Amino acid sequence: MYKAKDGSEIFIIDGHVHLWDASPENIRNIHGKQFIDCFYGYHASLSPPEQLWTAEKFAKYGAEQMVKDLFIDGPDDMAIFQPTYLKDFYKNGFNTLEQNAILGQRYPNRFILNGAFDPRDGEGGLEALEAQAETYKLRGVKLYTAEWNGDSRGYKLSDPAAYKYLEKCEKLGIKNIHVHKGPTILPLDRDAFDVADIDHCATDFPNLNFIVEHCGLPRLDDFCWIATQESNVYGGLAVVLPFIHTRPGYFAKVISELLFWIGEDKILFGSDYGIWTPQWLVEKFMNFDLPDEVMKETGKELTMTAKRKILGENAARIYGVDIASQRAKLDRMEQVAA
Repeated sequence: MYKAKDGSEIFIIDGHVHLWDASPENIRNIHGKQFIDCFYGYHASLSPPEQLWTAEKFAKYGAEQMVKDLFIDGPDDMAIFQPTYLKDFYKNGFNTLEQNAILGQRYPNRFILNGAFDPRDGEGGLEALEAQAETYKLRGVKLYTAEWNGDSRGYKLSDPAAYKYLEKCEKLGIKNIHVHKGPTILPLDRDAFDVADIDHCATDFPNLNFIVEHCGLPRLDDFCWIATQESNVYGGLAVVLPFIHTRPGYFAKVISELLFWIGEDKILFGSDYGIWTPQWLVEKFMNFDLPDEVMKETGKELTMTAKRKILGENAARIYGVDIASQRAKLDRMEQVAA
């Protein structure tokens, strides 16, 4: 458990992690190579020099490295797997629930497994979602609205076909809908990540939580207006946080806008592992203070209370994690290991 400078402990739930395979053997076509190269470009341009990986390691770092980076060397207490199938680009998929489940079942007190759906898969996809929910006891799904599927290069969550899947999620008790709405990734189309469809479905499905990953960047204003209006829309900080190193002024602007518009109760930490590792992100976040001129404009501070909520308490609330109980389980695990 992470210890703050004042000696207090902070429970951290990393809300956005992946275990992907972009090795040459798994790449189906040029688009798979474009995709992982684009990811690596974000890694290389936004990471501290000492945190850079080789392109080979980045393409397939493996389960042991992941556990080490998140829980042994890293500060995470728990992490949420967010699958990204991309089977048009990768032979066995890029980062699937089935792949994640192998590691999740080895460390059931560490990982939360999320599933996925694609409304273009029709009735068969609805049956698959139901089977996933039963097998893995899903509490959430991760959606890529710009993912290619045959001749289609994206969909909207406001589409009638998508509504059938959201209705199914309600019936199955899958309450947390994580949606990639952020920077585009080659070769995916930028406009397919637009946040406008969140406005529709959040209104029509008030019993579901819509976690907009990457806070809609570069559409921050659009996201903030929607998330202010819709009480069930949250912001995930994956991709936002690394700017704390490369462009701290920009990070200050983004986090201050989020605090002003949607508040500290609706912001969730995510490292986006393996693009970045959580250790340096959490350290820099804990040491970060908003500039005086920013606080003067918004009237908001990034307090220790806010940091606690963002790093773990908010995710615990929407996923039904009892932090005290979970902390006791992890303490027992460490005592047995020692």
